[in-house]
Amino acid sequence: MADDHSEQSLPPSSAQEPSPPQEPAKKSSRGKVILSGVIGCLVVAGGLYWFMTRNEVETDDAFTAGRSVTIAPHVEGYVTELLVNDNQFVRKGQILAQIDPRDWVAQKDRAAAQLANAQAAAQASDMMHRVALLEFPGRLLQAQGQLADAKAQLFKAQTDFRRQNGVARAATSQQDIDYAKAALEAAQARVMAAEGAVQMAQPVQPNIENAAVQISQQEAQVRAAQASLVSAALNVEWTVIRAPHDGWISQRNVEQGNYVRQGQSLFAIVEPEVWVVANYKETQITRMRPGQKVDIHVDAYPSLKLHGHIDSLQKGTGATFSAFPPENATGNYVKIVQRVPVKILIDDGLDPDQPLALGLSVEPTVHVDTQGHSDAPPRGGVDNSGQVTP
Repeated sequence: MADDHSEQSLPPSSAQEPSPPQEPAKKSSRGKVILSGVIGCLVVAGGLYWFMTRNEVETDDAFTAGRSVTIAPHVEGYVTELLVNDNQFVRKGQILAQIDPRDWVAQKDRAAAQLANAQAAAQASDMMHRVALLEFPGRLLQAQGQLADAKAQLFKAQTDFRRQNGVARAATSQQDIDYAKAALEAAQARVMAAEGAVQMAQPVQPNIENAAVQISQQEAQVRAAQASLVSAALNVEWTVIRAPHDGWISQRNVEQGNYVRQGQSLFAIVEPEVWVVANYKETQITRMRPGQKVDIHVDAYPSLKLHGHIDSLQKGTGATFSAFPPENATGNYVKIVQRVPVKILIDDGLDPDQPLALGLSVEPTVHVDTQGHSDAPPRGGVDNSGQVTP
C-alpha cells in the first residue's frame, strides 16, 4: 500500500511529461507571424516604390552623342607641316596642317596669264567692232562707186563700138573695130565684177553684228578665265587646313611628310556640345513628350548630377534605319520589342573640368509627369520665304 500511495503522490510535473511537443507549434506560429510581417513590409515598400517611381521611365541603353567633323583636304600634296597632336583642343580658324603649295601657286600663275590673254583678246574684239562700224559701210560705198565707174566705162565702150560699126568701112579699120569690141566686153566684165563686189558688201548690219558676237565670245572667255583664277586661288588657300569649329582632335591618320589626296580623312574634330541618345523600348514611350525633364547618370562620372529635357523622338525605330532592316513579310515572324531613339539635351550639371566623351554609357530617367509639348508638324503652310504660316 505504501507503493500505491507513492505512485499516487507523484508530483504534477511527472504526470505532464507528454506536453513538450506543444513547443514547436508555438515556434511555428511565431515564424508565420514574422514571415507575414516581412511580406507585408515588402508589399508596402514595393507599393511605395511603385508610387514614388510610377512617373519615371529609365533605361540603360543610352549613350552620349555629339558632332564629329571629319577633316579632309580639298587638294592633294605632301604635308609639309602638322601642327596638332592627338586629343588636342583647337579653336575655330586655327591652322592644323600645311600642304606643299608650290604646284598650286604655279597653277594660279598660269590662270592669271590666261586671264590676261583673254582680256587682251576681248579688248581686240571691241576695237574690231568699232572698226566694223565704219569699215563695212565704207566697203559698200566703195563697191557701189566701182560699179558706177564700171557702168560709165561700159557706156563709153558701147558708144565706141557703135561708132566703129556705124561709119563707112573705108573710114575705119578692122583693128579699130576689134579694139572697140574687146573694150566693150572688158567693160561688161568690169560691171559684172563691180556688181558682185556690191553684193558681197551689201550685208553691212550682219557683219557688224558678227563683230559684236565676237565681243560676247571673248567676254565669256574672260569670265571663264576669271573663274579658273578664282579656283586656282582657292586651291592655294586650301593648302592651309584650318579648324572649322572648336573641338578636340581625334582619330589622327596623318603624319608630316605623308602624301594626302583630295577627300582623304586626316582627323576628326569632336565639338564640345554633347547630348544623349537613349534607346527606349516602344512600350516606354507612351507618355513621353518633347520638353519633359530628364535626370541623367553618367557611369564614368558618378558624381555628376546632370539634368536635361527631351528634345525629340525619332520617327522610326533603330531597326528601321539599320543597314539591313528586318523583312517581316518573309519567313516566320517573331515579335521583338523595338527601341526608339530619344534625343535628350543636357541643361545643367556639366563640369568644365570633366568634358564628356562621345559614346559614354549613361542612364537617363524621364519624368513623364512634367510638362511637355506635342511634336506634331505645324498645321500652316510655308510661304515663299520659307517661314511656316499659321
